[in-house]
Order: sequence, then C-alpha cells, then structure tokens
Amino acid sequence: MLDEKQNEVSLPSHIQCLKPFLAMEIMERAQQLEAAGKHIIHLEIGEPDFDTPQRIKEACMRSLQETRPRYTHSLGLLELREAICAHYFEKYGVSITADRVVITSGTSPAMLLICSVILNRGDAVILSDPHYPCYPNFLCYVGAQPQYVNVDEQDGFQYTVDKVTQTLTGNTKALIVNSPSNPAGTVISGKILAELSGLGPCIISDEIYHGLVYGEEKEHSILEYTDNAFVINGFSKLYAMTGWRIGYLIAPPRYMRALQTLHQNFFISANSFVQRAALTALQECQKEVEEMKALYNERRMVLLNGLNKLGFGIAVEPTGAFYILANAKSFGENSLKLAYDILEGAGVGCTPGIDFGKNAEGYLRFTYANSKENIEEALKRMRDYL
Repeated sequence: MLDEKQNEVSLPSHIQCLKPFLAMEIMERAQQLEAAGKHIIHLEIGEPDFDTPQRIKEACMRSLQETRPRYTHSLGLLELREAICAHYFEKYGVSITADRVVITSGTSPAMLLICSVILNRGDAVILSDPHYPCYPNFLCYVGAQPQYVNVDEQDGFQYTVDKVTQTLTGNTKALIVNSPSNPAGTVISGKILAELSGLGPCIISDEIYHGLVYGEEKEHSILEYTDNAFVINGFSKLYAMTGWRIGYLIAPPRYMRALQTLHQNFFISANSFVQRAALTALQECQKEVEEMKALYNERRMVLLNGLNKLGFGIAVEPTGAFYILANAKSFGENSLKLAYDILEGAGVGCTPGIDFGKNAEGYLRFTYANSKENIEEALKRMRDYL
C-alpha cells in the first residue's frame, strides 16, 4: 500500500471521495509476500485463470497481419455491434439495433459514460449494499450520491422490491443492478427484475457475468422488461479476456448521440484488432465457454462444500459468476484484519467484506477462478490456520 502522506496534494473534491480497492491492496500485499519467497494461493481477485481461447488470439493476429490498426467508428465495428444485437436476440429474445451499442475498452469506461450522460450533480442512485466496490466511485466522480439498500444474506444479497420502494425519493435518478453479482455470485430473478423496471428510475444493469450460471439457474437481461435501461457487458469474464480490455454498452436511443460525443472525445474508439478478436469470441467460441463453465462449476462445489465444513456461513447457494461471499463472523468481526491474517498466516488471499460495503462487514469473498487443486490446498491451509 502506498504511503498516503508521501502523496499529499490538493485534489479536486470529485477525486478526494474515491476509495482504495481493497481487493487490489490484498493482491499487492500477496505479491510482496511472493517476492519474499512465500507461496500464495490467490482467491481474492476475480480474474479467470484460463488462457484466452486460441481462436480468439488467432483472430487478433490475423487482424494485425492483414491491415494496419486504424481508428474504427467511434461506436465500434459495425460487424461486432450487429453480432451483439444478434446475441441478445438469440439469448433473451430482445430486439436492439446496432446504433444503440457502443464498443468500449472494457466495462469501466462504459459505466463512466453512462453516469456522465444521465446524472447531474446531486442526483441519487440506488445501490445495493454489498456491491461492486467501484460503483460508488463512479457516482462520486460525477457528483451523484448513492442511496444504499441493505440487502440480506437470506435473500442472496439481492434486492427485494419492498426495500427498494422504501428507498425511492423524488431525487432518485437510477438503480444499479448486478446479476450474477459480485461479490455474492447470486442471480436475481426475472420476476424481481420486472418489478424493479416498473418503479420509475432507469436501470443500469451490469451483465458482465452473464453466461456464467450453473445448474438450473436462468439469467435474464433487463432489456426483457424495459427499454428505459442501460446494459453493461463485455468479454473479460466469460471468454477469459480480462487483459484485452473490451466491453460494450447498450443504451436507449435518446442518449446515443451524447454517448457517442463523449466516446469520441475521451476514448476515440476501442482497439480495432481487439474488436476483431471479440467478434470471433462471440461467434465461434461457445464450445470453449462451455468447457470453462463446467470446470468453474466443479470448483464452485469444492469451495462451497469446503467453506461450509470450515464453519463459514452461506445462506443461499451462489449459482453465478465465480464468487462466494461467506459469513466469517465466527472467526472475527473485522473482515480486513481477518483477510490479512489469513493471507499472512495461511498464504491464502481473500477479499474482506468491508470492500463491498458496510453491510458486508464480517464476511469474506472467495473466488473459484483458480484450479481445483489450488482451491483444495487453500481450504486445507485455512483449516490448519483457523
């Protein structure tokens, strides 16, 4: 962790409110321990351990060999945008057109663009607690305010309509939905999505973990229930393409010109050769995705069963993404201290619940984006340590 006193400068208010990403702080401490010779098993970072499928790499190389990389249309390659539209129609039965899609360099720029075009300073946005740690920072950066809804372990850390309704005010501009969720790995039902869509505020639906669901679970896109919504999605998680930095957003037509203007000015366009690789991922790599999903599911069961045996509490089985948010209060109320203790004492990285909001204090998030063998060894180490 950087010494903040060494970096004291006068920062603008919209920067001062940004908080550190504790999952990264844990990972960076783990890397220090590794550099000192300690073996660490990483269950703290949500990054697939699989290699990017070979045909995606080959598509990227072909693009580089066939033509010099150039700027694309600011919205992205038309072929890729049309393929995304076809994907949403095939999977969810929703009809969208390519002029409603912006290809971005990962999903974080997509979130920043959306917040920039819909939120004024002082606007409020409903956000679950716990939540993905970066969401409040996006809101803070544009001067908006989160309206937190404490979601319960018994509900899989997902919204209930009653709680959201009680939180709504005349100042509420939007509601952020994340399903399958980070940090809990649970999936919100279509029924609840439909009811949330009818409450009035526009929905920002983070669908980056779509495709990573297990068993009989079924995921739904917000676009099945309303057009007053923004969708964020990408290729990082499902296709093991985190370092490629390629994502997209889908928006209501009335916002597209503003989104395009922002993207032109701040980002110009996503990398052309990476967009070609993403097109191949979407159209040709379902077999590889299914193989990865099968292995994720095996790991999920190993970690789930192992954590239960160790005495962690998991009220609702996580059936999506690659996370488990486990109740660790029997081992300590301070999740940050506990995460560092487990890292230093057992050589296992995990993320403290406080990273995801005050309502997640006393919990730890574990990811099963690691090999079955490493997960089994991590469970053994934690059993011996705890």
